[in-house]
Amino acid sequence: MSHPHPELPLPPALPSKGLRIVALGGLGEVGRNMAVLEYEGRLLVIDCGVLFPEDHQPGVDLILPDFEYIKDRLDDIEAIVLTHGHEDHIGAVPYLLRLRRDIPLVGSRLTLAFVEAKLKEHRIKPVLRVVAEGETARFGVFDCEFVAVNHSIPDALAVAVTTGAGTVLHTGDFKMDQLPLDGRVTDLRAFARLGEKGVDLFMVDSTNAEVPGFVTNEVEIGPVLDSVFAQAEKRIVVASFSSHVHRVQQVLNAAHAHGRKVALVGRSMVRNMGIAAELGYLDVPPGVLVELKQAASLPDDRIVYMSTGSQGEPMAALSRMANGDHKVQVGHGDTVILASSLIPGNENSVFRVINGLTRLGARVVHSGNAKVHVSGHASAGELLYCYNVLKPKNVMPVHGEVRHLVANGALAVRTGVPADRVVLAEDGVVVDLVDGKASVVGAVPCGYVFVDGSTVGAVTENELKDRRTLAEEGFVSVFAVVDTATGKVLAGPQILARGMAEDNAVFEEVQPDVVAALENAIAGGATDTYQLQQVMRRVIGQWVNRRLRRRPMIVPVVVEA
Repeated sequence: MSHPHPELPLPPALPSKGLRIVALGGLGEVGRNMAVLEYEGRLLVIDCGVLFPEDHQPGVDLILPDFEYIKDRLDDIEAIVLTHGHEDHIGAVPYLLRLRRDIPLVGSRLTLAFVEAKLKEHRIKPVLRVVAEGETARFGVFDCEFVAVNHSIPDALAVAVTTGAGTVLHTGDFKMDQLPLDGRVTDLRAFARLGEKGVDLFMVDSTNAEVPGFVTNEVEIGPVLDSVFAQAEKRIVVASFSSHVHRVQQVLNAAHAHGRKVALVGRSMVRNMGIAAELGYLDVPPGVLVELKQAASLPDDRIVYMSTGSQGEPMAALSRMANGDHKVQVGHGDTVILASSLIPGNENSVFRVINGLTRLGARVVHSGNAKVHVSGHASAGELLYCYNVLKPKNVMPVHGEVRHLVANGALAVRTGVPADRVVLAEDGVVVDLVDGKASVVGAVPCGYVFVDGSTVGAVTENELKDRRTLAEEGFVSVFAVVDTATGKVLAGPQILARGMAEDNAVFEEVQPDVVAALENAIAGGATDTYQLQQVMRRVIGQWVNRRLRRRPMIVPVVVEA
C-alpha cells in the first residue's frame, strides 16, 4: 500500500488521458468530505461537507474544505455531485457557491431539498439537477451513473464516473442493511454489473473498516426503542442527527404505539423533518406531532421531545437541557435516549452531556448501554463483499481517520487487490489514474478553513493558539510610560492579570526588575516603543514562568512621554 509522504512536491502536469483525484477533505478525518476529479482540464466535485470543531478549536463554528486549489478554476467545474444529505457532505456547499453561484448541484430529491433549504438561509438560488438510482447523466467530459446505496439517511447514492481514463466508483457513505426501513437496499446487482465492465478505481467508505462482521439491521432498533418507551415513567427526550429520517420515523412509531405526542426541538430538526414529511420520506402518524409550546401543557407521561445535540454540540438543544438553560427542563424520572454513534473527537463533549443529564436525575440510554443506534457505515464483512463483487483494479479508501483508511486498505489486499494498487492518501494528496494504474504524484496545500461567526478563513491556527493560551494560562497586561530623552520610567509598570488565581499584588515583586530592564534598554540605545515592549514581555514572561509556573498571554504597552 502506498503511503503519502509528508514532504510531497507539487504535482506535475496531468498526463493526456489521465484522471486526477484530489481530496480537499475527508481523508484523515470524519467530516468535510470533498473530492475533486479532473479530466481534460474539466473538474467534477463529489460532495462538499463540513467538519465540526473539537475542544482544542475554541470559538470555531464549522471547518470547511480548503477551496484554494480550485479557486482560480471555478469556471472549469462542471457540477457538484452530492451523495447524500448529511452535513459532513453538504454543509460547505453554500460557501463554495458564494464563489460561483451557478455551479449545478446534482443529487437525489431529498438531498437537494435539504441543500436548497440551507441555501435559502444564505440567500442563494441554486441550479439543481435531481437524479435517482439507475439514471445516467453527462456533465461535460464526465459520464455519471447513480447507484442506490443504503445509509442512515434516505436517498443516498453512489456515483460511477466514467472518462477516457476509466471508471471511478465513489460509494459516498454506505452500508449493506438487508432489511432497511424504506426497503431500499444497496444495489449490489449494479455493483456487480459495474465490476463486470471494470472498475478502475474504487473510492470506498472507510469509517467502520476496523469493525468486524456486519452492521446490525435498522429494524432491530425499533423493538429496543419500544421497550425503553414502555419503561419510561415521565418525559422522553430522544437526541439524534437532524437528518436521520429513519430514526425519527422509529421514534414517531414508538410514540404513537404508546400514546405519546412528539415535539421536534431544534431549528434544523424542524426544518429537515418538515421537508422529509412533505416529500413522503417520513410517514407521520395522524395527530402525533405537536408544537413545542403545546407540549409544555401535556402530562409528562404523554410527551416525547425529538431533539438535536447527540454529539454534545455546545449550542444544540440537548447540551442546553443538560446545562439547565433550555425551555425543556429535564428532571428526575425523565428518560433521555442518545440515538447516534460517537463521532471520533466528540467523546468528551458527549460524556459531559450524559453526566449533566444524569445529575439532573434523568435515566440516560445510549449506544454504550442499549442497542438504540446502529451505524450507517459498512463494517469489514460488508466491505469484503464489495471488493469481491467489484474486483476493482485500484482502491482508494475515503471517509475516515488514518487508522480507518489503513484498515480498509488491508481488507482490499486480503481480497486480492495488489498492495501497490491500494492508494492511501490524505487531504491534499494528488492521485493520478493513468493507463489503469492509480498512484500518488504529489500534494497541494490543503489546510483547515475555520468559520467563526460571520468570518470565513480569517481565524488561523495562531489565533486558535492564542485562544487556547487565554483559556488555559490567563492574560497579563503591562503598561509603562517612559521618557527616552532622560532614560527614565515616568509611570508604571502597571501590571494586571486576568484568568489567574494569583492576586495582582503578587506582581509588585517584579516591578523593579521591569523598571531596571527598561532603563538599561534605553541606556543601550533602544528608543523604539516596540523594542521596549518586547523587553517588558521578556522580563514578565520569565518571572511568571519561574515564580508562578504559568505561560500566560502577555500584552505589553509602552507610551513615550
